[in-house]
Amino acid sequence: MRFNEPSPLEVRVVSARFDLENSASIETYLANDGYVAIKKALEMTPEAIIDLLKASGLRGRGGAGFPTGMKWSFVPRTTGKPTYIVCNSDESEPGTCKDRLLMQNDPHQLIEGMIIAGWTIRSNKGYIFIRGEYRYLIDIVDRALEEAYARGYLGKNILGSGWDFDLYTHTGAGAYECGEESALLESLEGKRGIPRLKPPFPAVVGAFQSPTILNNTETFSSVPAIFRQGAEWYAALGSPKNGGTRLMCVSGHVAKPGVYEMPMGFPLLRLIDEVCGGVRNGKKLKAVIPGGSSSPVLKAEECDVALDFDSLAKAKTMAGSGGLVVLDEDTDIVAVALRTIKFYAHESCGWCIPCREGTTWLKKVLTRFHDGGGLESDIDLIGELAANMLGRTFCPLGDAAAMPIGAFVAKFRDEFEARLKQTRTANKTLELVHG
Repeated sequence: MRFNEPSPLEVRVVSARFDLENSASIETYLANDGYVAIKKALEMTPEAIIDLLKASGLRGRGGAGFPTGMKWSFVPRTTGKPTYIVCNSDESEPGTCKDRLLMQNDPHQLIEGMIIAGWTIRSNKGYIFIRGEYRYLIDIVDRALEEAYARGYLGKNILGSGWDFDLYTHTGAGAYECGEESALLESLEGKRGIPRLKPPFPAVVGAFQSPTILNNTETFSSVPAIFRQGAEWYAALGSPKNGGTRLMCVSGHVAKPGVYEMPMGFPLLRLIDEVCGGVRNGKKLKAVIPGGSSSPVLKAEECDVALDFDSLAKAKTMAGSGGLVVLDEDTDIVAVALRTIKFYAHESCGWCIPCREGTTWLKKVLTRFHDGGGLESDIDLIGELAANMLGRTFCPLGDAAAMPIGAFVAKFRDEFEARLKQTRTANKTLELVHG
């Protein structure tokens, strides 16, 4: 079950079975169009499957928004090496809580999507990499895998096709860094979860140095519906070049927080007002972090925007992981910036100097500034530190830390200046009191 009441404005595709009794069981899945898609896929060539996905407009739901069909097409099938399917279920981005619902409520949908990916590149083995804190979800997915094996959807000679495919869960150890695809692969191989230098990309040199399809939980979970209903149907649900629906995780200062499945391109302000009941307690909207904590903030006057990858990029932010954090008029932006950088400083793997040192210095400066010891030069220093991290690290964690901090300072400079003025006034008062 979901933790929020569904909205009548939702379009239920990947969440269609969430509210059914025993929704995680294979019996419920089979009774509601389950494992229909793989039967269709087994009759199609890899090229036809990839063309179908390209036509659907499905883009990666993990954050980057790369076209899924194109990504699958990059995997070479003539290298002589085994190929692998890997699902990134290491959901770690603050503000994001959708993948856990997919695994908790409909694990067979994820499994079927991965089986289709396996057939497409004739892989014989796949892994679902689940963050260690999701122990209860690993148990749910493991039970679903056992059910799929028992019914012949995994294992030897799947549905009489002559093709074998095995699927396993693998637990992470709680590192945010392992949400980055190459660090995830390092961890999967039993090594320290640090990023690889790219290229080569995982499609060519991925798991165990072999060609690999690596997608997010929601991406794989979206695949079966496309095979059942067709690419045109799926594409029409969303906006141009942004097909389908997306699970939107809405938290913060709204009346009805929750995870809602909305068409790609749904207006942000309508999501807040009509789906989430507006800003709570009648407060005014101040800002929205639209794609998890790593996405640059939008001020209230910038929030008249469609929730798809291209529209948010045009607004100089990101759709990211789909985690929307709504902030009301009373929010202390300096405090939000400090909390954000504390997370990234803690989660930096330390491999790159710009990230390791940059996040640490940003945390130090913001802590001093927040606690009343700020200097006027600190405001520009914070922006300069963030700018010097961008594009200079092995993986996007450095950018994920720098982009939101830079945006907070650039868009809410008046609040940083007000905090500085408040500090000076307080210090003068203390001087007068204590002589």
